[in-house]
Amino acid sequence: MTIKKDQFELNRSQKNLRRDVGRAIVDFNMIEDGDLVMVCISGGKDSYTLLNILQSLQKYAPIKFRIHAVNLDQKQPGFPEHVLPQYLEELQIDYKIIEQDTYSIVKKKIPEGKTYCGLCSRLRRGILYNYAESLGADKIALGHHRDDIVETLFLNMFYGGNLSAMPPKLLSDDKRNIVIRPLAYCKELEIDRYAKLMNFPIIPCDLCGSQNHLQRQSIKSMLRQWDKKNPGRIESIFRSITNVSLSQLADVGLFPFRDLHIERELKRRLDVAELV
Repeated sequence: MTIKKDQFELNRSQKNLRRDVGRAIVDFNMIEDGDLVMVCISGGKDSYTLLNILQSLQKYAPIKFRIHAVNLDQKQPGFPEHVLPQYLEELQIDYKIIEQDTYSIVKKKIPEGKTYCGLCSRLRRGILYNYAESLGADKIALGHHRDDIVETLFLNMFYGGNLSAMPPKLLSDDKRNIVIRPLAYCKELEIDRYAKLMNFPIIPCDLCGSQNHLQRQSIKSMLRQWDKKNPGRIESIFRSITNVSLSQLADVGLFPFRDLHIERELKRRLDVAELV
């Protein structure tokens, strides 16, 4: 009975994720016929789920696309190097483990107690972008989900003073790569549930995950409290990102506020002309 229940929960969770991923791919035209999609695998629940769902969609999608999985081994002490190669070998998927000691660079450059995430992300992004270009990948798929996007929105507002988040599809600044986030519509709770049901071999990020009082953790805690008190709030916030009214904000570079003028005289002349 337990096995049947677990299988039912697994099938339902996968169905939910496939629906959301499929909708995001269509809405943003993330994957096109013939694409080579480079899927970045970190060893966390999000990237495992991303790879699994894309593989599932690959079987039924009306278009043909290839998947190449990539992991960046940053040479963190104690990192279980065997886990991902073993898992990817079992999947019989095309993959590459890139070995680059970014760990030593981050530890050397960032003072003890400070957040490593910024520099670590920049180094990782540069390495992955360069590899994608050498591979000839059409898209780089990352495992960021809906909650990541909302958290980034508040991080940028609270600490950066700008209204921006993570776009589901992005052309890199140097125009060399397109980054896609197929999990953009997926809830973190659903991904967490699916990862547990699938029993993915999760590898924790000990480099920055062990640091306390990170800004993102603070935002995550705030949002969870909000959603617990008012269920659906995170979903509502995410919908607002997809429903932007520039005229109701205050960016003079994006909306022509200076050019706004009343049109009473014009309307009066038109009214007079109609009477005549």
